[in-house]
Amino acid sequence: MAFVFDPIETPSVIVAGSDLRYPVRRIFCVGRNYAEHAREMGGDPNREPPFFFTKPADAVVESGASIPFPKATNDLHHEVELVVAIGKKGENVTAENAKELIFGYAAGIDLTRRDLQKVAKEKGRPWDSGKAFDQSAPCGAITPAAEVANIEQAKIWLTVNDEIRQSASISDLIWSISDVISILSEAFILMPGDLIYSGTPAGVGALLPGDHVVGHVDGLSSIDIRLAI
Repeated sequence: MAFVFDPIETPSVIVAGSDLRYPVRRIFCVGRNYAEHAREMGGDPNREPPFFFTKPADAVVESGASIPFPKATNDLHHEVELVVAIGKKGENVTAENAKELIFGYAAGIDLTRRDLQKVAKEKGRPWDSGKAFDQSAPCGAITPAAEVANIEQAKIWLTVNDEIRQSASISDLIWSISDVISILSEAFILMPGDLIYSGTPAGVGALLPGDHVVGHVDGLSSIDIRLAI
């Protein structure tokens, strides 16, 4: 097969404890899936159906990276999230069977150009400029699901320059991991390689060039990035 130019290398994330890599196909993100975060963003924390947005696969950034401060923004925000890595095809999956699709879990950060997102929301436009930009989806090593115990009770937190900014429990999710997979599978055919960023707790805030940002989920590898000066 001949291409006009060489295809880009498949984006991927390391699998914890091995030399294997998880090839990334798509990135889905869940909006406002923690009640306190919904409130801080001016939303309704009641259990309404979740909504989703996407990021390109090559927005993934691995732990340890130093990334340039994003273009076109004066208000870059951090959002720590539990990332769910899909390992099996799934369509119209029930919540009871949803976990059968999971390959593993990781700690991730949904970087957000909040000023651009705000303009898009005010004008009723898509969020792509605020969410789907280059290097906007840092993701730690993926731990296989069989090696993770009680992920629903895990603590999740984020530090900036060693100061805690966000702290919660996965149990605080409005829509559980199983619910999210089930609902998402009603609109999309989920496939191996799909990552789901499951939502962020309260405490999101601005980042500056030079900041050291670390996201944690109990039992998983941390995601550790720096914003270049």
